[in-house]
Amino acid sequence: MGTLLPGLIKASYFLAALLFIVGLKRMSSPRTARTGILWAGVGMLVAVAATFMLPGLHNRALMLTAIVLGTSAAWWSGRRVAMTAMPQMVALYNGMGGGAAAAIGLAELIAAAAWSNGHPGQCAFAAASTAACLAPSATVLAYVGLFIGAVSFAGSLIAFAKLQGWMDRRFVFAGQRALNGVILLAALALGAWTLATGFAAGAQVPLLAIVVFAVLALLLGLLMTLPIGGADMPVVISLYNAFTGLAVAFEGYVLQNEAMIIAGMVVGAAGTLLTQLMARAMNRSLGNVLFGSFGAAGGAAQTIAGAQKPIEAADAAVMMAYAERVAIVPGYGMAVAQAQHKVWEFAQALIARGVKVRFAIHPVAGRMPGHMNVLLAEAGVPYDLIADMDDINPEFPTTDVVLVIGANDVVNPVARTDPSSPIYGMPILDVASAKNVIVIKRGKGTGFAGIENALFYADNARMLYGDGQAAVASLVAELKAVDG
Repeated sequence: MGTLLPGLIKASYFLAALLFIVGLKRMSSPRTARTGILWAGVGMLVAVAATFMLPGLHNRALMLTAIVLGTSAAWWSGRRVAMTAMPQMVALYNGMGGGAAAAIGLAELIAAAAWSNGHPGQCAFAAASTAACLAPSATVLAYVGLFIGAVSFAGSLIAFAKLQGWMDRRFVFAGQRALNGVILLAALALGAWTLATGFAAGAQVPLLAIVVFAVLALLLGLLMTLPIGGADMPVVISLYNAFTGLAVAFEGYVLQNEAMIIAGMVVGAAGTLLTQLMARAMNRSLGNVLFGSFGAAGGAAQTIAGAQKPIEAADAAVMMAYAERVAIVPGYGMAVAQAQHKVWEFAQALIARGVKVRFAIHPVAGRMPGHMNVLLAEAGVPYDLIADMDDINPEFPTTDVVLVIGANDVVNPVARTDPSSPIYGMPILDVASAKNVIVIKRGKGTGFAGIENALFYADNARMLYGDGQAAVASLVAELKAVDG
């Protein structure tokens, strides 16, 4: 039994890793994403069960209590939080993962240093439970995991507060980048000095230095996220998701836990790839994401001439009823209005009349990657009717009508025409090139990035003002009246 149990635990971790990878693979497609989540969930269940079988494991009662409390909170929030609040819930949960990894690193380093300080000359750092000396690589990774996890935790909390509307979406002050650099260098210098002190023969590791190191990492996470504008939150969430995965993997190496290493690396790799894709969609470099106050500038400097031209639901319905091709561009406003079901009902009515309808999705539409895809899938929109930006942009010049509902910054033509605009260079859905554009919007305010939209003043654009769901319901009723 002594050799069977460790082998069974390692086999369980290997199975859990396979389930994680299969689950992630299935999540890459809307058709299989639901089952992918279940596969990954089973993998996590296997990994947790295997961990409870570890020989010499302590505090099982506390662990079970934490699991019950965490599961209950997640179940309650998952059922009650609206789809519009999913981005901030993802940011919060991701932050909890980074915080947990940071807490593991901090606890391990303090315990190891405290034991070693009480037994001078035996170890630089030692696992307090076994008095076994920690390898230099494990100690270094404990520091790196603590640093990255703390940055992810603090930054994710700021992202949550901004998305939740608890704080200003942009906060910039003079010398902000320089201060971030000083804090980063101070943290790196303190970590290097603490490691050098710990590995010196007979020296004692100052425990306060480890705590200060963690505080500096938390402060850096806060200051890195404060200047970031709301329109860039998809990039931020993806970035901190990658940070959390890496922190978990590093702390898994410290604990010699294969499941943590594999799961962390999978999450870190997926988050890194997603960050690159999101940064490309926002026309940002990763260096700018990490250290620049991107998304922090104000509105576009260019004054937009003309006026917004309203249209009635009856006229808009007739225009689309007799169109050959209609494209629908959903945005966060559709999510707020919970109008996805009405939008699909309207699209079905158009299709029944022989109109070719497609849905156009920008990579960062909404407040997190895939937000609009999830909403449309929830409404039952077939996947073959949903097109991404690169596929549908060439079709807009031959599209008779584009219906924009709740989207703003991702269809703003100043991204191509105004070098002074904060979003200049960002790839957009080229709806302005369509023959006609109808925009459903609650009022005349700016989008989440705080930038005036030149599309709304274009000669081929008309504004259908009102709540998204009510406006689309009016379109459905007027379309039925056309056949009257």
